[in-house]
Amino acid sequence: MTKIWFDEEVAATYDEDSADRFDPALLATTADFLSELAGGAPVLELAVGTGRVAVPLAERGVAVSGIELSAAMLARLRAKPGGERLTLTVGDLADVPVEGRYRLVYLVFNTLFNLLTQDEQVRCFANVAEHLDDDGVFVVEAFVPAWLHRLRDGQHVHAERVEVDRVVLDVGRHDPVAQTLEESHVELSAAGIRLGPIVTRYAWPAELDLMARLAGLRLRERWGGWSGEPYTADSRDHVSVYGR
Repeated sequence: MTKIWFDEEVAATYDEDSADRFDPALLATTADFLSELAGGAPVLELAVGTGRVAVPLAERGVAVSGIELSAAMLARLRAKPGGERLTLTVGDLADVPVEGRYRLVYLVFNTLFNLLTQDEQVRCFANVAEHLDDDGVFVVEAFVPAWLHRLRDGQHVHAERVEVDRVVLDVGRHDPVAQTLEESHVELSAAGIRLGPIVTRYAWPAELDLMARLAGLRLRERWGGWSGEPYTADSRDHVSVYGR
């Protein structure tokens, strides 16, 4: 079972803390990409969160279902305009605890890496495959971990935001053996110190391809982003599309 990092405190400010991910142009490009793959059929988002992608996708007329482990994140989603359009289930993304099959199952923004063991990630692929139509696809957006191996002593401190009355730091520790990244987003302000811890177990694209093969899927295409830019040695992220 995935540990719940996204509690009430995190959910209350998640959208604001991830403001760059809510850029309208990025969301429009992402929703267009997924809508085209859906082809008018129902879709399923794993770890739907506060609906960053699900809501604009539903606005395009796509019937979106979502799975989310954090009840706090779902509560914020349900309170949003458009949240009522979605069919939502509380559950672990590795288990895919819903009935039926879908033309498209997807997860975004490194969510697969919230599963902290290889076994959990393999189980996720296997359960997704059972929920895909014969011509269905599984889309995974994730970061490419090459940059982690350039860290000095496996650690990093990055200033995410520097404002007059607030500083937000991303502090991380990398374990290349376990393929884990332990991070905390540290906010410093007059109100005090606020920590946002998260642990991820990353996988290289080639490892994800093997997980897909174990589930009876194959890589159909891989892009460097939602705009369809080429995936290259310099890509920091990838959008991978798997099918039977």
